[in-house]
Amino acid sequence: MKMRYKLERAVAIRAAIKATALCRDVQAGIKSAERITKADSSPVTVADFGSQAIVNLEIKEAFPDDQIMAEEDSSALRSSERLRFEVVSRVCRFIKDISEDEVLTAIDYGKFTGCSRGRYWAVDPIDGTKGFLRGEQYAVAIGLIENGKVVVGVLGCPNLALDFMDESSEKGSLLVAVQDQGAYMRAYTSEREREIRVSRVKDPAKARFTESYESAHSSHHRSARIAELLAIKKAPLRMDSQCKYAVVARGEVTIYLRLSVRADYQEKVWDHAAGSIIVQEAGGMITDSNGRALDFSAGRQLSNNQSIIATNGAIHEAVLAALIKTAASG
Repeated sequence: MKMRYKLERAVAIRAAIKATALCRDVQAGIKSAERITKADSSPVTVADFGSQAIVNLEIKEAFPDDQIMAEEDSSALRSSERLRFEVVSRVCRFIKDISEDEVLTAIDYGKFTGCSRGRYWAVDPIDGTKGFLRGEQYAVAIGLIENGKVVVGVLGCPNLALDFMDESSEKGSLLVAVQDQGAYMRAYTSEREREIRVSRVKDPAKARFTESYESAHSSHHRSARIAELLAIKKAPLRMDSQCKYAVVARGEVTIYLRLSVRADYQEKVWDHAAGSIIVQEAGGMITDSNGRALDFSAGRQLSNNQSIIATNGAIHEAVLAALIKTAASG
């Protein structure tokens, strides 16, 4: 039987590996001068731009008619000769004979605003830029969306050990999932994949949850109240990026809480597309705080969802109930 999305899967993996190589190269010698600050105060580095150029070029080479929704655009590069030179120089190490204009054009392939019908790619060239700058967790995230549903997801997690609980485990995890085909993981040093599954924990008190490293990204206070209601004693695992989805999918933690700190905050499509299908194909469940499925058909933001909860599925209702109680109690 022919496997659907075989080429899309392979292209996304190849793009993530190439982009990760650039990110690792930059992270090894990161300097404060290599970053800028966007209007929302979030940092962006030469690696963000370079990674996006590489991923977009890989996608467009294989699927020239596909649209791409990506986090960055080239405006900051066009106004900074130094930054533009650095980005183009980095990309040229991995794609030979590419011009400055081609790099800028590739970055701007990502300006698509979304659709409810048809297909498009959602790309986060570096999810967790602050983690990247600290030398900690970040991810290259690539998702393919068809008719508002994620059908392919790849997470390249260069600093995430194959076994997060084993300090001697090889660092660098690449996770991939295709709709109705399961979720898999491999090392960067091997093409051999193994299937991954969420944890089997059925008692919420025995669960461990993960949340954002930055309290500005997710309410640590509210997470603590949920943990108290569920009698969870284990300390939360705090990390940047969609690596949180990865550790849920691999069964190392049972719950991922992404709780909005502002009522008007809307999550971005590229921050959740790849990770969400990986958790679901590993047997987990993802909803918003109202129990609704994530809606990837409403533009560049998840404007029909508020907060995000990912679990192993078995304790999802208990987590939602605790979340509702924290909302009721203020």
